[in-house]
Amino acid sequence: MIVVVTGMVGVDKKSYLQRVCQFAAGKGKEVLLCNVGDEMYAEAPDVPPGKILDISMKRLSSLRRSVFKDIIAKAKNAPNLIVNTHATFRWRHGLFPAVDFDQMRQLNTDMYVCLIDGVIALHTRLLAEHAVEHSLKDLIVWREEEIIGTEMLCKGINETIPFYCLARGTEAETSETFYRLVFEGLRKRAYLSFPMTAVGDMENVMKQIDEFRRLMKQLFVCFDPGDLEESSLPHYAGEAARKGLDYVEVTALGRKVRLNLHEVLQIERDINSQIYARDFMLIDQSDMIISFIPTLADGRAAISSGVERELQHAHEAAKEVYVIWAAKQTPSVFVTQTATKVFADINSTVEFFKQKGYI
Repeated sequence: MIVVVTGMVGVDKKSYLQRVCQFAAGKGKEVLLCNVGDEMYAEAPDVPPGKILDISMKRLSSLRRSVFKDIIAKAKNAPNLIVNTHATFRWRHGLFPAVDFDQMRQLNTDMYVCLIDGVIALHTRLLAEHAVEHSLKDLIVWREEEIIGTEMLCKGINETIPFYCLARGTEAETSETFYRLVFEGLRKRAYLSFPMTAVGDMENVMKQIDEFRRLMKQLFVCFDPGDLEESSLPHYAGEAARKGLDYVEVTALGRKVRLNLHEVLQIERDINSQIYARDFMLIDQSDMIISFIPTLADGRAAISSGVERELQHAHEAAKEVYVIWAAKQTPSVFVTQTATKVFADINSTVEFFKQKGYI
């Protein structure tokens, strides 16, 4: 199995993929990890750390081709190979590709995965680990360019090769998701759907959702929109503005982070539009959608317009649509008519999947 993994600066793909390889080793899978950036620096010892993109385009291309030539040779003998690279770069040279199509054809990749992360986590890592000047708007743009660049690369090489977008999320959780996606092809892929922003301050509801997410991730390859933390950022920005603050304080990677209010407000439309497009893309790359509708304190259903739209999109994409309706309130026809099956609780859902042979 040969997998090409892309992702923008700030995702920290290297440590993530090392963990994936460790997890695979525990499962008896030998995986060779080739970090293109590290190998380029090894071939150019005169280039200081962090300065590789400052060299001439001609030398940069030559270095990259030399490294990929070695990786192609290694691929012939490695039982499994993960290539950690970028699809695109945006630097002083402008926007340019980070791979060459002729070499990618020689590599004969089995799968492309674009690893993404939330803008707050990206910003936090870049401040701590990289001397890369950036705005929040830059991060939004770079991430979208990398996703589209990877998808175009995959389609340009071979349209039959699978391409997935995977949120990095909590490393301990999603490294297992990555492993299952690559090495357990028969395991079902599920998009997890649930209300987010509107119930973020409801502790009891969030506990229900977190338990749903935890259990489903034990059973399937899950694409979880909750692994990206930025959906509530516009809400926090609105609260900060009402208080007269010029910053938004949030928590990311276990630490408090202050974001410039003006920058957050500047990307609000981008966040919303990317969530809309990305969640539909995650549904399209899944076999099914599993939607959890928790119950509020008064027994009403905590369903959002976003969840309803996801159910409709999955239905129209001919996906299997499963709804866990935990509320006492009767689900509307717009839920029941799009659902393959509606359940009253998580336990009955799991039992159904067992009977169906999905787990």
